[in-house]
Amino acid sequence: MSRIFLSPPDVGQLERQYINAAIDSNWVAPIGPDLTSFENDLAEASGRHFAVGVSSGTAGLHLCLHALGIGKDDRVALSTFTFAATANAVAYTGAQPIYVDSEASSWNMDPALLEQVLASGRREGRPVRAVIAVDLYGQCCDYDPIIQICDRYGAALIGDAAEALGASNGGRRAGSFGHAAVFSFNGNKIITTSGGGMVVTDDAAFAQRIRFLATQAREPTPHYEHVEIGFNFRLSNLLAAFGRGQVATLADRIAARRAINARYREHFSGLPLEFMPVPSWSSPNYWLTCVVFDPSSPVSRETVRLALEEQDIESRPLWKPMHQQPVFKGSETMLSGVSDALFEFGLCLPSGSSMTVADQERVVAAVLSQFGVQQS
Repeated sequence: MSRIFLSPPDVGQLERQYINAAIDSNWVAPIGPDLTSFENDLAEASGRHFAVGVSSGTAGLHLCLHALGIGKDDRVALSTFTFAATANAVAYTGAQPIYVDSEASSWNMDPALLEQVLASGRREGRPVRAVIAVDLYGQCCDYDPIIQICDRYGAALIGDAAEALGASNGGRRAGSFGHAAVFSFNGNKIITTSGGGMVVTDDAAFAQRIRFLATQAREPTPHYEHVEIGFNFRLSNLLAAFGRGQVATLADRIAARRAINARYREHFSGLPLEFMPVPSWSSPNYWLTCVVFDPSSPVSRETVRLALEEQDIESRPLWKPMHQQPVFKGSETMLSGVSDALFEFGLCLPSGSSMTVADQERVVAAVLSQFGVQQS
């Protein structure tokens, strides 16, 4: 049997058609018509006016912070329960991170804890200049209170929507919140360009600033003129062509992952585990299906993970919080213990949109067997 991966690329015929057309037209250079079209597609998908294709989601976050003027010794609050890219982008600017814990109801940034951080900063004369809220595992943050808090304390809000393309909060699309937001098209995301990302915003000047910085900050002169440091962070036309084929089937990909999530919920009902909660205001894209095992159960997260691996099925613990990462030791925190428990007891299950029913049944049977349950 072939290995079942956590979230592999799902490639169809459209991608081949777009790539071949780009090659045939010789638009393989860094910019071209496919990049413009892909940016328009993502602006529409996120409900934004402008989009700028970049080399990765990490690059997009870095560019957003840089464009906002965030630099050495500035303070940035961000979700602690996330992938390292979010924190790395802050580190690139020299700013000081403050790691904010999750709320149990969505696993995303806890607005009450965020307000404590921003209020404390104001009292101490050390204001927080920016906030990065992460839309975890394809579910948007509770943005209404987060936006109000950022506005109250004068902090710029950036949405890290790397995992959430196609999700929504109260009818508003992922990526539409904050001054700007960033998507990732890494190979494991719901759509991929093999590597790449997108910055989306409603601010025309900000979008132009991102585009300028991402193309080595080249001035509009006949020769190469530079008056400030830029970055080589632009998405290529060829990768954008591939992305056009991917985003055209976004709705189908979300439907497939939602069906996988529903199948897992059906078969694992009654087991001592809980799925990622979905608040009433949330419509996730179900990028990954995640479960948390009852700490009192003799069947642990590691028991199941290792059993799956023995059957050539990839799974993965939930994110190790940034405040637990050795590289960020000593950073400021505002913690409640939620993310620590999620990491200790949580597991991501295979969720790729290309999974067959037989693949899903293999995963279900492998999990159930650890609880002594036969698949019905």
